[in-house]
Amino acid sequence: MTQHSKTLFRAGKVLAALALGLTAAAAARADDKVILKVAHFLPATSSAQINLIQPWCDKIAQESNQRMTCQIYPAMQLGGTPAQLFDQAKDGVADIIWTVPTYAAGRFVKSEVFELPWIAVKAEAGSQALWEYVNKFALDEFKGVHPIFMHLHDGALFHFSNKQPKTLEDLKGLKIRAATRSNARTIEALGAVPVQMPLPAVPEALSKGVVDGVTVPWESAPAIKLAEIANYHFDVPEGAPRLSNTIFLFGMNQARYDSLPADLKKVIDDNSGLKASAWAGRVGFDEVIPKFKAQAKAAGNQFYDMPDAEYQRFVEATRGVSQEWIKSVDAKGGKGAELLAVARNMVKSHAAGH
Repeated sequence: MTQHSKTLFRAGKVLAALALGLTAAAAARADDKVILKVAHFLPATSSAQINLIQPWCDKIAQESNQRMTCQIYPAMQLGGTPAQLFDQAKDGVADIIWTVPTYAAGRFVKSEVFELPWIAVKAEAGSQALWEYVNKFALDEFKGVHPIFMHLHDGALFHFSNKQPKTLEDLKGLKIRAATRSNARTIEALGAVPVQMPLPAVPEALSKGVVDGVTVPWESAPAIKLAEIANYHFDVPEGAPRLSNTIFLFGMNQARYDSLPADLKKVIDDNSGLKASAWAGRVGFDEVIPKFKAQAKAAGNQFYDMPDAEYQRFVEATRGVSQEWIKSVDAKGGKGAELLAVARNMVKSHAAGH
């Protein structure tokens, strides 16, 4: 082999190696695609998936040029129960979860303040207040999970199949589904019998008479076919804070978040926080109420908004629920009364647009 041939041979080897390297780099970039397993407890047809989870996933896919996409697992398809979703995110069974943390009773005591009676009127303002409050006072309760956004719903009201209560006395002894521990305490304070269960269990429980009624927000209507299973809707006066609320978390396994390259982490960050929480409250809840109420009206259901005087009786009857929460926070070394006042003020401030 001549010197010239050797040089050409060596150059060819270098080019081949370079080509291999480029191919490997391209493959690595292709492998760089991130697929996030997103789990929640409602059906794929639920308002939560259609209005919150899917749009958020579409947005991060678009902003990452399809490098980061979601695989959504509705209705507990990854196994377990709704109460285990937070731990599924913490342990990496799912990358992201949408859940009610307080389905696991007693673990989110400080955050539970937003589940006390008569807290918020609009989900948008309440959700911003929840995000701000948790980040200032209760992040320790979410260790191992990186919150992306948090929100409240539009407030729980009563729905009954065959009963038509109008007063405090009419509720006495009725079995009513409760979502969370705080919700159960509120129902009990009103003289009814709380039966705690996650939302997917509601249709069967109501149709079989396991419960006389349920407390759910209007937003939950399509997930449980509320217009079909309930005949009577018992609400607060127009514009008043409702009976109870529930806190929701859209959160990511902390290690998975930390492992993302900086540009993908930025995509998550750009779709997280106070604005994302406000969006979740507004789009997922406040804006869907008229549609779902209209469906119940079209089904021939009856509506009753209690008068102001009766509402005040309900408020008085449930004062002990907040006191009980204050004691539980104080017992853990916190300042319950102070935190409740802060939470209420945050809701008012965001409602006023501050």
